Amino acid sequence: MRLLGPLSVALPQNTTAWCILGTAASTPNGEPSESSRVRSALFRKSPQGLIPENQGMLLLTWTMKMNSGVAFRAVKGCWVVNLSQQCLHGSTGLFVPPSPPVDPEKVRELQRFVTLSKRLLVMTGAGVSTESGIPDYRSEKVGLYARTDRRPIQHRDFVRSAPVRQRYWARNFVGWPQFSSRQPNPAHRALSSWETLGKLHWLVTQNVDALHTKAGSRRLTELHGCMHRVLCLECGEQTPRGVLQERFEALNPTWRAEAHGVAPDGDVFLTEEQVQSFRVPPCARCGGPLKPDVVFFGDTVNPDKVDFVHRRVKEADSLLVVGSSLQVYSGYRFILTAREEKLPIAILNIGPTRSDHLACLKLDSPCGELLPLIDPR
Repeated sequence: MRLLGPLSVALPQNTTAWCILGTAASTPNGEPSESSRVRSALFRKSPQGLIPENQGMLLLTWTMKMNSGVAFRAVKGCWVVNLSQQCLHGSTGLFVPPSPPVDPEKVRELQRFVTLSKRLLVMTGAGVSTESGIPDYRSEKVGLYARTDRRPIQHRDFVRSAPVRQRYWARNFVGWPQFSSRQPNPAHRALSSWETLGKLHWLVTQNVDALHTKAGSRRLTELHGCMHRVLCLECGEQTPRGVLQERFEALNPTWRAEAHGVAPDGDVFLTEEQVQSFRVPPCARCGGPLKPDVVFFGDTVNPDKVDFVHRRVKEADSLLVVGSSLQVYSGYRFILTAREEKLPIAILNIGPTRSDHLACLKLDSPCGELLPLIDPR
């Protein structure tokens, strides 16, 4: 579900504004299906956010207030965004760290790098999706580690503890509508166009948000999996994450929770009291526990997938890193392979990375601002 129309936020107190809401079934690429229905609703601004005047038509299910000042109110699965004064330009820039102005000479250098590449391999990280409104872990001032002392779930804890799985899925259930509605930004679309034009040999992403797929990329390896799939830990059955959301709703028809912050990969912050009554369904096939089809911290990437990416790196003639600090070894190892193969390496990332000393070119700019400036032909 996603917001399909405009929402006015610069309103005096107690005035009204029209906004268009969609109750939409999504296609695999995240676009509304032909059966989507559009409704209009009248809202009144109040200290608590935007309140529907015609509440008989709309069912308020829960409100999520983020640490950054954005409040999301879900109305039958549709997102209404209430923006505070500190983010009137929209939520997509909230998680992009500060950066210096784009250096025209650096842009020219990157253009030369791409022009000379005939078999370019691109590896992306969380920094390519922050401009789509998805927070990352390590960015200065705006990443999860900078905003809070919370840390991501560990694989070992998830597979061993039912209460840990319950807490994870309760939080993910709350965060899923917003996370799954995120759309590709100009960086994703630029890389997709590079593939269409024959410039991109292969794309490797460390992200689990499916935004490259939504943008149309096909020569793609999702190194850490994808949140849009769910895996049974017992029988290996895979199901779409949207199907699990429907099962959650059926099992928890009266469950309500207010989130106290937003984290990467569809996670939000809930209290232990909020989580205790949340019910988690088992695998519909064998009754086993369910896990998102992603590599949690503390887990390892499938060796066959690692070997596949190593082969793609060795086939390439250059490597471009986009939006990754390369702090995690699962991605950093491919930089080491590129170095062994004597490939030129360029890095586009706001802030230092683990491989700056190995790069022939380093740029500190937002990915969505810079990549569309590059002509891949």
